[in-house]
Amino acid sequence: MTIASNISAGLDRVLTMELVRVTERAAVAAARLRGRGDEKAADQVAVDAMRQELNRLAIKGTVVIGEGERDEAPMLYIGEEVGTGRGPEVDIALDPLEGTTICAKNLPNALAVVALAQKGSLLNAPDVYMEKIAIGPGYPEGTVDLDAPPAENIVNLAKAKGVPVTEITACILDRPRHAKIIEAVRSTGAAIRLIGDGDVAGVIHTTDPDETGIDIYMGIGGAPEGVLAAAALRCIGGQMQGRLVLDTPEKIERAARMGVDDPKRVYRAEDMARGDVLFAATGVTDGNMLAGVKFGRNSITTHTIVLRSSSRTVREIKARHQDLEKF
Repeated sequence: MTIASNISAGLDRVLTMELVRVTERAAVAAARLRGRGDEKAADQVAVDAMRQELNRLAIKGTVVIGEGERDEAPMLYIGEEVGTGRGPEVDIALDPLEGTTICAKNLPNALAVVALAQKGSLLNAPDVYMEKIAIGPGYPEGTVDLDAPPAENIVNLAKAKGVPVTEITACILDRPRHAKIIEAVRSTGAAIRLIGDGDVAGVIHTTDPDETGIDIYMGIGGAPEGVLAAAALRCIGGQMQGRLVLDTPEKIERAARMGVDDPKRVYRAEDMARGDVLFAATGVTDGNMLAGVKFGRNSITTHTIVLRSSSRTVREIKARHQDLEKF
């Protein structure tokens, strides 16, 4: 057996199911503060819980997408080592609470998210914006293009799907910077689902439009979230393109320190998350894809998906936890 296959087997054996515990723990911690209006507090308890669980895993893990650079984040910062130190060497991309504002307002689609891949496989993206476009599986390569006008992408997607443009729905972050994209999409007759936050979920929703009602994601969001979304697409299938928004000398220099040598490069999903990838997400609040945490009198219920790229396995886990002291 080769070294690569040994690593791959190690990921499968050690991490596939254990990863569920990592996102479950963070989701439950954040869910206790749903609707309380305190974004920082909800994020902090999720970070604490996720870090605690990651440090129990038998891995030599390095955070490549995290809560920020070392001088900005006290824990789960970029470059932090997690795990027991015994096991496969892995890159980790994470967002203990994807959608802090969503959680604080108790709105749909807040998640706890983590992705793991073999060392050197995840794009070490700086905390800047990223232009993104994504669609689900089953379409010819090149159906959409990051550099094509939004209206052209909508029309091409409708043709590939074999439906009128009026049956296409685009998911876009509700931001002033997207006014022209929104206008262009609406000019085609397509519908738009505006979201306040949570563009990892927005991208993933394109993979199952019959369930979520979303066919395409487009717009500008966070680069770290882009890598997490790409990791999920590598497991489920679909197409994604992203380009870092490096519009100042400081951002270009910061990206260069992280290994980005072409500021204008268009990254595809397989560029951002290579090799064998594991991805897990647990719902914090109810959403299109996952139910949020439910607190019962004697139990806590969580809803999680766990994905693996090499086998295209999608595990959906609804767990009832009765040992409440562990949470």
